[in-house]
Amino acid sequence: MTDNLTLNVALLRRKVPNLTAAAKEAGLRPATVSNLCTGKIPVGRAEVRTLVSLAELAGCRLDDLIIRGGQTKMLETGIKVIDVFAPVVRGGTVGLVAKPGMGQLVVLTELFLRLKQTGFTPVFWRPARDVVGMEEVISEAAAVCDSCEECFQAILQAEEHGTAVLAADRSYVLFGELGKLRGMLAEARVTDLTVFLIDVSGVATEEIVPYGPLDTLWQFDLVLSSKRYYPAIDPVASTATLLEDAHVENRHFTVQQKAKKLLRRYRELAQWLEASEQAAVPPEETETFVRGRRLELYLTQPFYIAEPVTKLAGVWVNAADSLEHVSRIVEGKTDGLDPQLLFYIGGLPDTVPTGEMG
Repeated sequence: MTDNLTLNVALLRRKVPNLTAAAKEAGLRPATVSNLCTGKIPVGRAEVRTLVSLAELAGCRLDDLIIRGGQTKMLETGIKVIDVFAPVVRGGTVGLVAKPGMGQLVVLTELFLRLKQTGFTPVFWRPARDVVGMEEVISEAAAVCDSCEECFQAILQAEEHGTAVLAADRSYVLFGELGKLRGMLAEARVTDLTVFLIDVSGVATEEIVPYGPLDTLWQFDLVLSSKRYYPAIDPVASTATLLEDAHVENRHFTVQQKAKKLLRRYRELAQWLEASEQAAVPPEETETFVRGRRLELYLTQPFYIAEPVTKLAGVWVNAADSLEHVSRIVEGKTDGLDPQLLFYIGGLPDTVPTGEMG
């Protein structure tokens, strides 16, 4: 089967900026390369020599250049820190790593609410252990299950009306129950299930590989949580294969990397300030420090489920807008803004609000 093969165009264009000239120099017809990139020529009909030459130009393996099973897609959440730094791979597996009290169940509850509003059906495989925040998750779930068989039936039923997403505890991974469920779903030809894994015990924070292979990892940060900067997902430590494998456009990857670099330096300076008890960072680092703080505050966001407590209206920010705003902060285009104005907002103050879901 070759009709499910696509070319990783984002990777190719990032590795080979002047693709037309490079292809011609390598003895390839530019028109052929262009048609492969646009999909006019299916990858399955391309000459092996052409594909091998493109992989050599990109300095990657042929397996990296060819995507099997179609283009990897991002599942947009409207949550800034997620969509920019560790986006959800549709049909992939997301692992939440947090100690109790850092907000993983709050994030899951908010995700359930947002996903329902955008046409998904959240199924919650209830952990045996009851913890604070569990009732809120249950209230936003479309189906709550206590066994593998119940989950299987709920997911099949949901697939008749839309697209199911599943949230399950780490214990079901460790004891093989999730693997069993995946096998049952595969036999039923359900292959596009997005799974969110939580850990109500908090033990996952002590493990190097807490869940096994993941497409997205959300690492929660104690410092952010202690400062009540929510969602307390660490934009530096969190990862997604969607970005690492360059399935997104070049600009997304570039902006994310620049933003991570800025935040790392900002944290180093903040730690130095605290340790040295200095009143301010060195003058040559002031610009970097303030931009980093501005970005850290921008990544806080009001949640819909928290409206009764915070008295702040929940906000959805489109992924494209979030990326543009992060880019502007990193590039210094918001240097005239007081960082505190970015605390718990949606878009930047001088932009049109993006508070509509979807």
